[in-house]
Amino acid sequence: MEKNFYNIFKTFFKVGTLLLGGGYVILPILQSELVDKKDWIDENELCEFYALGQSVPGVIAANTAVFVGYKLNKIKGAIAALFGMTLPAFIAIIVIAKIIDEIIHYKFMQSIFWGVNIGVLLLIYLAVKEMWRKSVVDKLTCWIFFISFILSAGFKAPPAAVIILAIFIGIWLQYEKKVEQKGLEK
Repeated sequence: MEKNFYNIFKTFFKVGTLLLGGGYVILPILQSELVDKKDWIDENELCEFYALGQSVPGVIAANTAVFVGYKLNKIKGAIAALFGMTLPAFIAIIVIAKIIDEIIHYKFMQSIFWGVNIGVLLLIYLAVKEMWRKSVVDKLTCWIFFISFILSAGFKAPPAAVIILAIFIGIWLQYEKKVEQKGLEK
């Protein structure tokens, strides 16, 4: 399938329509659409765009869509992906806002929301599993995860501070690898 404005918009509109529960559930859906079905990007690129989407201010799903869209078709792709990803939510908010007061007290609606929450938990689990597989690859990255988890869960460190710390650790480790490789080459 050609990576033109319309196809990118259509693909991300479909993803945006299926996206329930926020940006954390986008990874398995994007994996299915962009990597498995269309072969537009590979798994590593998707994980990198997702991590980058989490690292910059804004909505994770929209950020990730912009990065992927830009990779596919530069500025036009980024615009198509952004509009495709956000338009379903915009339409849903307008429609739901009109009827939510009327239907929220019905028992079947509460059951629907309960079911959606279970589905969202599954999608979050799949996203965590995929990110774990790509990110925690050795003892060192396992320790970085463990320390980040303790800082976040145990000491209530701000997520932004933990992410920035992890970024600096990653930069430092890459620098150390390069120094080590240069030392071995001599």
